[in-house]
Amino acid sequence: MLSKITEEFGLHIEEAALRLKEVVKQTPLEINQSLSRQTESNVYLKREDLQVVRSYKLRGAYNMMSSLDDDQLRRGVVCASAGNHAQGVAYSCNMLKTKGVIFMPKITPKQKINQTRMFGNGNIEIVLTGDTFDDCAEAAKEYTQKHNMIFIPPFDHTKIIEGQGTIAAEILSGMGDQPVDYIFIPIGGGGLCAGVGAYIKDHSPNTKIIGVEPVGAPSMTAAIEAGHPVVLSQIDKFVDGAAVKKVGELTYPICHKVVDEVCLVPEGEVCTTILDLYNRDAIVVEPAGALSIAALNHYPEQIKGKNVICIVSGSNNDINRMQEIKERSLIFEGLKYYFIVDFPQRTNTLRDFVNQVLGKHDDIVRFEYMKKNDRESGPALVGIEVDSREEYKQLIVRMQEYGLDFTLLDPISDVGKYIV
Repeated sequence: MLSKITEEFGLHIEEAALRLKEVVKQTPLEINQSLSRQTESNVYLKREDLQVVRSYKLRGAYNMMSSLDDDQLRRGVVCASAGNHAQGVAYSCNMLKTKGVIFMPKITPKQKINQTRMFGNGNIEIVLTGDTFDDCAEAAKEYTQKHNMIFIPPFDHTKIIEGQGTIAAEILSGMGDQPVDYIFIPIGGGGLCAGVGAYIKDHSPNTKIIGVEPVGAPSMTAAIEAGHPVVLSQIDKFVDGAAVKKVGELTYPICHKVVDEVCLVPEGEVCTTILDLYNRDAIVVEPAGALSIAALNHYPEQIKGKNVICIVSGSNNDINRMQEIKERSLIFEGLKYYFIVDFPQRTNTLRDFVNQVLGKHDDIVRFEYMKKNDRESGPALVGIEVDSREEYKQLIVRMQEYGLDFTLLDPISDVGKYIV
């Protein structure tokens, strides 16, 4: 008889489920009719965005902390996080009445700081230090050693992986006798994917596990290609709940064994999914929470007629990010473009551009121009929104026919990132 994957890696997910039973919410597993119609499949959402702290991170944090002995709890715990893990640890500190010191980067939004403080309910201290998460984490580990406390990592610990894996038990219980054909799981450090994937493969070996990463932070993809975890030199931090430079030393071998494929999703596609969920279903998700749903677009034929589970990992989305989300979505959908246009220095140039070059439904959404004396032409930054990709092609033709000297800005380039 083959050994179970959970046994191979020393995971006790059923025991974790008992520890969490009175603390976490057994979140809904609900079919989404609009996504099901769109994909011609049965799409179920595992709504961890409705968890007590609005993300699944409470499961791992509480499972590890509740496993500490009395002496360790008296000494207190430390973590480093700018988001969901911090809130999970804070909530656990309040439940277990133990002291917690939570390190957050100086640039952490006040909303996240206030949420963490609220969940801690007087049992935590927040330390703002460093400009990056890496600086913050280093300071947290130094503090842990100096004060003889217990460090609660965000993903790379057996107890953390076990806690996240309890989601899988709820999924299989909720599906009853129905087969689970596909599960789409967001990947950051790999704790969620490792825990859920191991339990699913033990109990439903025919289920396809699809890990989902943002294109700008493909740390698990890089690890699989290298055969071990590697440190990415640079990442796009937009999908902050899944943007890590290196996956875990413990999570990697589990994910490598249980994941059938890793799907890379562009950040702009994530933004489109966030807006669609809000406008269509009134579901508010953070970027990492939209990853699994965005990945459905990449498997149109494979999932037809199948039972598909998407783990919606969290909903801690800062409303101040909505403008950026809309911007990234429009660019991804091919509906917004930025140009550097070298306009002739003569009267009525802009009027001619509007009347002769722009289409009936084209809209100038940004225009920055400084007239220079004694020059025949002058550059301007022009942002144009169109109503279709075909209209964009026609706009380019008209600009060329008019004889304009222009450059399309790549939103991924350094200049493009500055503009966007």
